[in-house]
Amino acid sequence: MSNHITPVFPEGFQPQPGRPPLTGFAIYRRLLGYVMPYWWAILLVLGGYLLNAATEVYAARLMKTIINAINQQDQAAKNWFPVQVVLLFLFRGVGSFLGNYYISVIARNLVYELRRQVFDRMLDLPSAFYLSHSGGQLAAKLIYDVEQVTLAATDGGKTLIREGLIVTGLLGYLFYTNWRLSLSLLLIAPMVAFLVRRASKRLRNLSHEIQDSMGDVNHIATETMSGIAVVKQYNGQQQERSRFDRASTHNLRQSLRMAITSNLNTPLVQLLMAMAMGLVIWVALRPTILGNTSAGEFVSYIAAAGLLSKPVRSLTEVNEKFQRGIAAAQSVFDLIDTPTEPDQGQLTPTLKGAIEFDQVSLQHPDGTLALDQISLSIQPGEVIALVGRSGAGKTSLVNLLLRQYEPTHGAIRLDGIPLAEIRLSALRRQMASVNQQVVLFDQTVRDNIAYGELADATDAQVKAAAQAAYADEFIQRLPQGYDTRVGSQGLTLSGGQRQRLAIARALLKPAPILILDEATSALDNESEHFVQQALQQAMQSRTVLVIAHRLSTIEHADRIIVMDQGKIVQQGRHADLLVQGGLYAQLYQRDFAT
Repeated sequence: MSNHITPVFPEGFQPQPGRPPLTGFAIYRRLLGYVMPYWWAILLVLGGYLLNAATEVYAARLMKTIINAINQQDQAAKNWFPVQVVLLFLFRGVGSFLGNYYISVIARNLVYELRRQVFDRMLDLPSAFYLSHSGGQLAAKLIYDVEQVTLAATDGGKTLIREGLIVTGLLGYLFYTNWRLSLSLLLIAPMVAFLVRRASKRLRNLSHEIQDSMGDVNHIATETMSGIAVVKQYNGQQQERSRFDRASTHNLRQSLRMAITSNLNTPLVQLLMAMAMGLVIWVALRPTILGNTSAGEFVSYIAAAGLLSKPVRSLTEVNEKFQRGIAAAQSVFDLIDTPTEPDQGQLTPTLKGAIEFDQVSLQHPDGTLALDQISLSIQPGEVIALVGRSGAGKTSLVNLLLRQYEPTHGAIRLDGIPLAEIRLSALRRQMASVNQQVVLFDQTVRDNIAYGELADATDAQVKAAAQAAYADEFIQRLPQGYDTRVGSQGLTLSGGQRQRLAIARALLKPAPILILDEATSALDNESEHFVQQALQQAMQSRTVLVIAHRLSTIEHADRIIVMDQGKIVQQGRHADLLVQGGLYAQLYQRDFAT
């Protein structure tokens, strides 16, 4: 049967084959789309850097004024010179401030917008996407890759505009002074372009490798810190050091390869510039070239040509920042362009809790058949217990209800309505769940109980839910009661306390369908007794699916569904299944009997 099932998971959980990579120009053009709303700041940047470039040209022009004034013994011109120097630096400072500040305004807003879009998209990606992307790698995209975009937007853009305008101004002055002599400077242009192009390709490839290695570093660090208790308990510090060192060493090697490429490219361009300058000076000293040129004009020309060296070097060095920024932008855009969780449903019904699985199969991308032709009808208010060996498909079955995955075959209906026709927000609003792995946020106890759409719940409602989950007593003993922050992942609380908060959250949600995935596994016997009473009350008006390994959780279920290798092999009440024998009786004797 499995040979004829084709996986139909939500798009976006894996790379999209056949998509051609974007060119550097296309990526940068897309980045420019984010900054165009700040056109007023762009005008101020251009105005500031134009003023700055004009002072560079005027500095070369000033050499002519000084030398001619000295040769001609023009005291008035000599007296005016100190004032010109002061004005020169004044206008240069104003221009630099305007350009540098407003390009930073543009760049930081760009990073803010990209980071917001990345986070928004991460919230809307299908659950299957997270199977192939670790949290550390995604965090690296959100923090490191987005920040790298500033290299292209701030440092790179600033250097390109400022130094580009200076080079343009100086070249214009040189051609205005002596266009025939200036043509010799253009002889190196093809060679410079060739070097820059070759370096750009290599720098971008290395940038992608550095980003991937940074994702690995971040992933290992995040994983180790979140599991630090296990690391210490099993003395795994050396193993984690080795893992982190391998990832960091790989990142170091890629960074050094980039440094070699970048630092080798700049001296080569500088050498070409020196050769061109040597040729200019040699030609300029020919009497036929100078003609009637004054000493001031000659010195001014050579000074302007000499001033070209610094901006050209800066333009060469900025290539590394551009390639790193563009590579980071491509990584960010790939995530932003990943299709969101499909939600074509238009219906927002008020469900009663009837559930029907009709020949449902689920196959994972690696070919594993998690569910095989499951057919099951559940009536509103019915309590269904799912039991079976690990990997039998119990959790996969309930995850299909939440549409964390899409079935590869068959149909699921709620109150007779196909699951895909119900809007996701409406579907999940009417389902409450408590999992074995409790998720708490670094917020207050109240915020963790009244989370998301429950945030408007009153204090009385929150307290009632906590009392029903047998959590109010320990909450009252906390330093600030319901206003106590629970810390990262709720680690300031015990496992049982964390699970009782998760149960309180589910009890607060007025959902007709309740899913309990080993919800009492972390509770001690006393806590479980009271929580079971609360759950029994909650079950009276809900359809409940229970996954549990404890007899006390399932013995009162209306039906027990026994699963094995993705199939339903038995179903019935507890006593009847024991009489039948088979897998349930084996599980009972091994796991439940005391």
